Amino acid sequence: MIYFQDVSVNYGKQPVLLNFNLEIGGQEFVSIVGHSGAGKSTLIKALIGAVPLFQGAIQVDGYDITKFDFETLQEYRRKIGVVFQDYKLLEKKTVYENVAFALEVCGLKEEDIRERVYEVLGKVGMLEHTNRFPHELAGGEIQRVAIARALVHYPKLFIADEPTGNLDYWKAREILAILTELNAGGVTVILATHNRELVDELNQRVVTLKDGRLISDKQNSGYELDLLREAAGEVEIIIGE
Repeated sequence: MIYFQDVSVNYGKQPVLLNFNLEIGGQEFVSIVGHSGAGKSTLIKALIGAVPLFQGAIQVDGYDITKFDFETLQEYRRKIGVVFQDYKLLEKKTVYENVAFALEVCGLKEEDIRERVYEVLGKVGMLEHTNRFPHELAGGEIQRVAIARALVHYPKLFIADEPTGNLDYWKAREILAILTELNAGGVTVILATHNRELVDELNQRVVTLKDGRLISDKQNSGYELDLLREAAGEVEIIIGE
């Protein structure tokens, strides 16, 4: 369970989240939407402890993450799967080595690493590419590897910020199918994407931000999305920053 409680975040003197309140239950799939500058990426950064709060608290499973010391915060982050649009792979490492590296730094045994790596690469359909290097992969394949790397710690919370921004419609749908399958398996998924078509296709909860404030929180359907856009005064939904 995730609670944002009266959260405000400033960049300099400029507020980017204002008295923000949001509750996300376990095993939910939530899309975060809003124009560029609405505060979506800041919300995600706050959730992973990457930006300080001006006020408020963020609780995850009953723990206030804003009070974590450095070591506790690092341990918390290792339990979260996070993928960004520009999530860079290590160019001199193979697909297998990129995913394995996330476990090697934690000191796992080689046999345990091998088992986990093959498992997550199988989930994202990349088992046939274990020995290829990033420059040999297409954009959708790179993002699949990034997702595999984020899954290798078996997270219960998976955050995807603009995961399909550089992909065409069909490749983006493939990534969305992976996230939907993760959610069906019990993982809480928070998705931020500028891809309006993908959001329209999801029968899931949609949270809309505008100027750092929550302005709508609804279950997605074509009709409700039309109302959402009208209420927000938006012609298009743009998610992620």
